[in-house]
Amino acid sequence: MADFGYFLSSEEHNPAELVEQARMAEQAGFTSLWISDHYHPWNDRQGQSPFVWSVVGALSQAVSLPVETAVTCPLVRTHPAVIAQAAATSAVQLGGRFRLGVGTGEALNEHILCGPWPEASVRLEMLEEALQIIRKLFTGEQTSHRGKHYTVENARLYTLPEQPVPIDVSAFGPQAAEAAARIGDGLITTKPDTALVERFRRGGGGTNPVCGGLKVCWGTDRQEAVRTAHHLWANEQLPGELSQILPTPRHFEQASQLVTEDQVAAAVPCGDDPEAHVEALNAYVEAGFDTVYVSQIGKDQQGFFDFYRTKILPQLRD
Repeated sequence: MADFGYFLSSEEHNPAELVEQARMAEQAGFTSLWISDHYHPWNDRQGQSPFVWSVVGALSQAVSLPVETAVTCPLVRTHPAVIAQAAATSAVQLGGRFRLGVGTGEALNEHILCGPWPEASVRLEMLEEALQIIRKLFTGEQTSHRGKHYTVENARLYTLPEQPVPIDVSAFGPQAAEAAARIGDGLITTKPDTALVERFRRGGGGTNPVCGGLKVCWGTDRQEAVRTAHHLWANEQLPGELSQILPTPRHFEQASQLVTEDQVAAAVPCGDDPEAHVEALNAYVEAGFDTVYVSQIGKDQQGFFDFYRTKILPQLRD
């Protein structure tokens, strides 16, 4: 039986709001937390983007739930040796209840230091090298590394959890799923893609956890909920690699003009019909996911948590 977690949206909410939502998620019966790691929101309408590691520290003092970044890019904006220290400290603060979710990132967040934005195959190569460095540092031994993409000299982590932090890898296509199986301790994705899950498991992922995330927009007026989802998250319906290569929120706003409300309504569970929400979540369960993370779009977080506590989570657990 799958577990159900809550996905904290750093793009929409400030740090205090994220911590309060984590408390509400725990009270509602969600069993774990994801939190996004961005430098920019996808568009100016979303309006936030706090530093994720500060928020993770606050979460460690506010809730007893496990926490995972979904996802951190340890390639360009932040060196993998720094990510290793951040993840290790987070795991100590959370008493071992931390997982590091990683991916190959988006130009939106990573180009800010004026470096080149490599193509996807190169970023996968960089990710594999980055994880080698991070795992070496998790041993607590002094580490030096001179590779194709990164150099580390005489680095050692002194604040470490009892066990190395598990590292889950984000994947949306077959090549990335195979890489996740090879170098990750689990798979992260955002579509209930049975073929992707099977490729991960056959490629060496075995029984490692597969976790998925989706957005919903609860509200008593379905059409208003559709408008809210379209207003804030039309970017999620952009096709192909656009989400990886567009460099600024303004570019996402321009591209999102091509996304209609009908497209959003077809892709995002909106409104207060329990069947629509349960059906969307069960699609992940049937595809073989171990944990499904739900994110509420918009301001009415309390209404969403009440709805899921009373109408959705009990059905899913039955």
